[in-house]
Amino acid sequence: MDKKLRFDFTTTQGIIKKIGFIDSFKGFWVNVERGESKYLKELKRIATIQSIGSSTRIEGVTLTNTEIETLIQNLKITKLQSRDEQEVFGYYEALETIMENYEDIELTEGNIFNLHNILLKFSSKDQSHRGRYKLLSNKVVAKYPGGSQRVIFNTTEPFLVKKEMETLIAWTNRNLEQGEIHPLIAAGAFIYEFLSIHPFQDGNGRLSRLLTNLLLLKSGYYFIQYVSLENQIEKRKKEYYSVLMDAQQYRNTEEEIIDKWMLFFLESLEEAIKKLEIKYRAFQQKGPYLNQRQKDILEFIRKNQPIKIKDVSSQFLDESRNTIKKDLQYFQNERLISRIGKGRGTFYILKEEEE
Repeated sequence: MDKKLRFDFTTTQGIIKKIGFIDSFKGFWVNVERGESKYLKELKRIATIQSIGSSTRIEGVTLTNTEIETLIQNLKITKLQSRDEQEVFGYYEALETIMENYEDIELTEGNIFNLHNILLKFSSKDQSHRGRYKLLSNKVVAKYPGGSQRVIFNTTEPFLVKKEMETLIAWTNRNLEQGEIHPLIAAGAFIYEFLSIHPFQDGNGRLSRLLTNLLLLKSGYYFIQYVSLENQIEKRKKEYYSVLMDAQQYRNTEEEIIDKWMLFFLESLEEAIKKLEIKYRAFQQKGPYLNQRQKDILEFIRKNQPIKIKDVSSQFLDESRNTIKKDLQYFQNERLISRIGKGRGTFYILKEEEE
C-alpha cells in the first residue's frame, strides 16, 4: 500500500494544503459541539437525509431526498415493496449504527461483515450473500440515469479477497495507531483499496462510504455527522469513477499510484465542509432554533407569566418533567426567559418582560 502513496511534489503540496484546511475546521467544530449548539440536531438531520439519498442514488436508486425523508419518518408503518426503499432503509440503519456506536466499532473483518449485513438487511435479493465475502467475480460498474451502465474496472478474484482484506485492515489499523501516516491519508487509501478489492457480491460502494464515516469519526473528525460527503461524490460522479479508474488500470504494478484519487477524496471533504460553514452561519442568523414543543411552551409562558415548572407540566401532560426542565434551561441559555427566585419559589418570565 505504501508504494501507492508515492506522490510527486505538486500533489504533496496540494494534499498538505487541503489537510491543513480540514484539520483547522476539525478544531473549530470541536468547540461548536462543546458549546452544545442548538443547530446541531437539525444539521445532522439534513446531512443524514442527503447522505442516504446520494449514496443510494450513486448505485441507481431514483428516490429524491424528500421521498426518502418521508419514508424514514414512517419507518414503523412502511412496507418496503420496492428495491429502492429496501436499499434506503438498509443504508439508514447502517449509518445510524455507525453514528451512535462508532467509539465501540473497531475496524475489523467481523465489524465490516456486520455493517454489510445491516446494509442489505431489507434487500430481498441479497439475503443469500449479505455479511460474507463474494463467491463470484464482480466488476465496478458505473450506473447512470436511464439505466445505462459502464464497466470501470475488474476487481480482486474471490479466492484472494480474504487475504487482501486482512492485509488492508492490518495496514490501516497500524497506521492509524502509530500515526506515521496522517489519518485522512490512511482513510483515503483504505477506501481506494476497499473499492479495488470489491470484497462483497453487492453493496461495496455504499459500504465504502459508510466505512469512510466510521474511519473519520474514529479519528476525531466529528463534523462528518453534519456534512454529506456522499452528496459531494454524487455531484462529481463522473470524476469519482475517473480517478478510481486512473489508478486501478495499473493494478498490482509499480505505476499504481493514487494521487488523483487522494486529491479527489480530500477536495470532496473540503467542499462538504464549506457547505456546512454556509449552513451553520445561516442557522446562526436565524436566532435560537426552537422545535414545535419549545415554541408551544414559550407561547404558554408569554400568555401566563410568571409561571412555575408545575404550571408547564400540567399544561403539557405528554412531556416529562425532565424534558420541560431542559427546555426551560435552554430558554435561559438563549436569553429568552429569566429565572427568578430559588427552590420551590422559582418562577419564569420572558426576558423582554423583565427589561
